[in-house]
Amino acid sequence: MNRIDKASHFDTQAIREALQNAPAERDRLPEPDELNRIAKQTARRLAQESYTPTMITGLLRLGEFCALFLTGLAIHLFYDGPTLQLTAIYYAPALLLGSTMTVLFMQLSDCYQVPALRTAIKTYPRVLASWTGAFAVLAVLGFFLQAGLLYSRVWFLAWFIGGIVLLFLSRTFLAFAIRRWARNGVMERRAVIVGGGHIAESLIRAIEQEPDNDIRICGIFDDRDTRRSPAVVAGYPKLGTVSELVTFARLARIDMLIIALPLSAELRVLQLLKKLWVLPLDIRLAAHANKLRFRPRSYSYVGAAPLLDIFDRPITDWDSVAKRGFDIFFSLAAIAVLWPVMLGTAIAIKLDSKGPVIFRQKRHGFNNEVVEVFKFRSMYTEMCDPEAKVLVSKGDPRVTRVGRFIRKTSIDELPQFFNVLKGDLSLVGPRPHAVAAGTKDLQFTEVVDGYFARHRVKPGVTGWAQISGWRGEIDSDDKIRQRVACDLYYIENWSLLLDLKILFLTPFRLFNAENAY
Repeated sequence: MNRIDKASHFDTQAIREALQNAPAERDRLPEPDELNRIAKQTARRLAQESYTPTMITGLLRLGEFCALFLTGLAIHLFYDGPTLQLTAIYYAPALLLGSTMTVLFMQLSDCYQVPALRTAIKTYPRVLASWTGAFAVLAVLGFFLQAGLLYSRVWFLAWFIGGIVLLFLSRTFLAFAIRRWARNGVMERRAVIVGGGHIAESLIRAIEQEPDNDIRICGIFDDRDTRRSPAVVAGYPKLGTVSELVTFARLARIDMLIIALPLSAELRVLQLLKKLWVLPLDIRLAAHANKLRFRPRSYSYVGAAPLLDIFDRPITDWDSVAKRGFDIFFSLAAIAVLWPVMLGTAIAIKLDSKGPVIFRQKRHGFNNEVVEVFKFRSMYTEMCDPEAKVLVSKGDPRVTRVGRFIRKTSIDELPQFFNVLKGDLSLVGPRPHAVAAGTKDLQFTEVVDGYFARHRVKPGVTGWAQISGWRGEIDSDDKIRQRVACDLYYIENWSLLLDLKILFLTPFRLFNAENAY
């Protein structure tokens, strides 16, 4: 079994080894002006973030639950009056159970599938059955618990009728909204295809056979000439080469990349993956034209087209919502606790040397975008190095007296909590490096093959590399390799519990200031 066969069985380590051994250029980014006019126009149109069906249906579940609960609560308060004990002990549990059971029954009856949401009228019977079933459960429980007399029959009937009206109206509005979002590109998964010819054409036809498909094909990229790969395939234009695809994906908000090449072209597939795996995308290998078949669980499907899952985009959909909530909560908590330290540091910097308190530096952020990171100034103003061309070393004369202390203790990083609130950084993630950062002789991109893969998630104030002992000066090629290895481990194993562990261990690791200058 070759490398591709192993990758199709979700053997990520096998694909990584294959990528390391495959001959390919380093993952340098082409300049944006290398894109042709049509590709630039397409990228600009796709610059706005889209919302996946997973997010839309998840928000609908939450919204309907809250709406049903609040409707029942409002009817109770209006009819029975604000009686805290009655509401808290009897009505709140009934409202909670009824709303939860309704959402559960609608989930079991496929009322949250996108095709069902697009045609609201067809789902009305299932919605009504789910709502009625939830009330039947409440009635049965009330009978067996002998609690029926504790609840107002008027409230029970009014909530039932109000819930029907609410659910029907919300479903009707959402059906209209989904059709509109599908037209203007708000709710879709955007895909680009790598490879042309008849394989790409048959893939596009297979995808388009499913009318309720949420995939939007945004273009085709291929290195081959027009003889082997036409300029237009199944009505979609070829936007550029594979190298230009990397730049295109940095500018546009793309969700999926589908490689339309035969599995027999193993070397070519590996060369493509070596260039493309650094992007924060779902990477799939089209399997519709291959006679070789794998286990059913190896495939995912887009319409009728089977795909082999090579890489998944990290931290997506509700995971990204949870991580953002984690970032905001703990950043606000940190600012509330540490503001005296930040105020004292600002005063000390101002008294120690002339110049601004805050130092701003351009660094690589998510998807290789350039973000401006805040730090307390630790160098003399006239000696500051915004591009980090010269590494800070032990006894560096550019560093002020206050600067030496705040760099050793990482107090200089505290203003980055405000970067987290802005959304440029995450609280935990790979540390952002300056755009031109490097070792003594080479830039980081020249030292580590696949360096940009660490930018598939937002950079963080702290990270797995920092608590693993790779904090401070990067004065050798091995140190940056070890840092990137830690960053990739974090990306592949991310969870909120891992973030919490890193956050908890960070203050203790700060005592190890051996390499922090």
